[in-house]
Amino acid sequence: MTKPNFDDMNEAELRTYVLEHRDDQEAFYALADRLTAKPPSATYPASMTPEEIHKAVLDIIEQKQRRRSPS
Repeated sequence: MTKPNFDDMNEAELRTYVLEHRDDQEAFYALADRLTAKPPSATYPASMTPEEIHKAVLDIIEQKQRRRSPS
């Protein structure tokens, strides 16, 4: 049996493969490498006011909508 090329899989496909082949350490490490290569998520100070939090959430929603909308 030949192993699939993990580089050709997207993240969801690789995650599914790992869950279906839990003993495949090579696949697990390929997924772990891919996940750790992602940029860290944003952090916000605990001192933010509710208004600042609301604005930050709206900004994130707007950014995601811009990325999804066709150009």
